[in-house]
Amino acid sequence: MRRSLSLALTTAAVAAATSLPAAASSAATTPTTPDALRWGPCPEGVAAPRLECSTLDVPLDYRNPDGRQIEVAVSRLASQKPSKRRGVLLTNPGGPGGAGLTYPAVLAASGLPQSVLDSYDVIGFDPRGVGRSTPVTCDLTHEQQWRGNFPAYAHTAADVTREAGYARKIAGQCAGSRTAWMLPHTTTANTARDMDRLRTALGEPKVSYLGGSYGSYLGAVYTTLFPRRGDRIVLDSNTGPGGYDVTAMRLFARGMEDRFPDFAAFAAAHPEYGLGSTRGQITAKFHELAAKLDAKPVQGVNGTGFRAFTFEQLYSDASLPGLAEFWQAADTGKELPLPEVTPDVENLMASRFAVVCGDSRWPGTVRDYRRNVAVDRLKYPKLGGSTASINPCAFWPEERTEPPVRITGRGPSNVLMVQNERDPGTPLAGARQLRRAFGDRARMVTADQGGHGVYPYGTNRCANDAATAFLTTGQRPARDLHCAAEPDPTK
Repeated sequence: MRRSLSLALTTAAVAAATSLPAAASSAATTPTTPDALRWGPCPEGVAAPRLECSTLDVPLDYRNPDGRQIEVAVSRLASQKPSKRRGVLLTNPGGPGGAGLTYPAVLAASGLPQSVLDSYDVIGFDPRGVGRSTPVTCDLTHEQQWRGNFPAYAHTAADVTREAGYARKIAGQCAGSRTAWMLPHTTTANTARDMDRLRTALGEPKVSYLGGSYGSYLGAVYTTLFPRRGDRIVLDSNTGPGGYDVTAMRLFARGMEDRFPDFAAFAAAHPEYGLGSTRGQITAKFHELAAKLDAKPVQGVNGTGFRAFTFEQLYSDASLPGLAEFWQAADTGKELPLPEVTPDVENLMASRFAVVCGDSRWPGTVRDYRRNVAVDRLKYPKLGGSTASINPCAFWPEERTEPPVRITGRGPSNVLMVQNERDPGTPLAGARQLRRAFGDRARMVTADQGGHGVYPYGTNRCANDAATAFLTTGQRPARDLHCAAEPDPTK
């Protein structure tokens, strides 16, 4: 969940049925029983203590379940207490495009309570199109990978028009790639159907689930498509009910405004960085540095890159000192500490494009994005000129297999949402929309803390204990719960 901003942002609501059209619904919900999974060593680069791996064949197109198959890579961290084991816990770390094969081990190392590890076989997987599952590509060049999926900050309508040319080029590359045949089928709904295939292969009548960020939307779609096959569903750092649609993209700018005061307070309390002593001075410094780098980029970093790096570092309190040092370097002319593009970034970006652009319909004219930018640049000046601007989804191929899944309150009351108040990546405003869509199916625990990710990464014991209690005992708060701020025990 802590990718660079450019990657984090690759990310018309339709009142649609929550399953495939009638002709395909039966095949999608009652598939031929998959073979049992054969567990063995994980691939090179994935191995972690006690982690086992396997693969599962799933239909490319669930309307034709006996047609072309693709592969999903799966992992398991088995419970070591058979007497306490109650089932399986499927997991997803976010994205879309995030690989999840190592995620069970990451959760275990990050503080997932032993009581949860005893209660479940924790299951990870690389979603279709991602990583060691059958992957997609857009044949992105190194320069395109470095630039990321983040639209350039639009100061004027002409900037949106210029960005449209780049967006059209990327969409064309994806549509013309050697994996273009996968694009119409690389969607959240089909990944949810893959999860239910995985449930069957595991021999389980129901599955519990823990997913964060984009994984919250994946879990919401799964429990909507298969409401009776979910056991205990925990959704962390929640998107709105449309996932990463155009509304959620624009909400990133709201998230930055929500979270920025935490950094401003930190920087103001540390005069050694020389960035200012009040929130107003820190805010003014942000705009000063963005304009300075737009006028004269440093080490390839312009104003858009500066905004990007700032947003990324707001995901975690632990990153705030590094962010202050980055600002200080930009302000004083020192060398900037820049992250490297990792080798797997092409697939991450391509699979994210596929899901974000394929899940919902985006505005198709440059005029729409000019209007959105004009509004959001004033409303959320730090980031609105980027997140409201045009991206490849505006030019995505028209072929789609189904409309978006509509999240509703139909189904058992077995969903627990956990959410930080000041989350830059999945703002509280979007989480509240998802909560309303779920109705009585859900309860939401909101923690008075900043950053992206609550469980088990956050330090708020009230929120963490609520999630642990639900996973291990099935008990949820009787009503939505607000958890007051708590001191960080590591400080």
